[in-house]
Amino acid sequence: MLDALASTAMDEIKRKHKKKSRKQGLARDGWVVVDFGDVVVHLLSPDQRDYYQIEELWEDGKVLLRLK
Repeated sequence: MLDALASTAMDEIKRKHKKKSRKQGLARDGWVVVDFGDVVVHLLSPDQRDYYQIEELWEDGKVLLRLK
């Protein structure tokens, strides 16, 4: 699922905005990062989200988009 989300994001951003991207991490590890240069997308499995509690880390930050 994480690989499919990363691939879709990369394809859409390339098609719509002509931006290159770079993917790091493995879906089997539960965390994939897609770097678009000025935007970085973190895709986490439910287990990794619970473990790292990333929402609490960034609770003072501005949420631009949240997908579930």
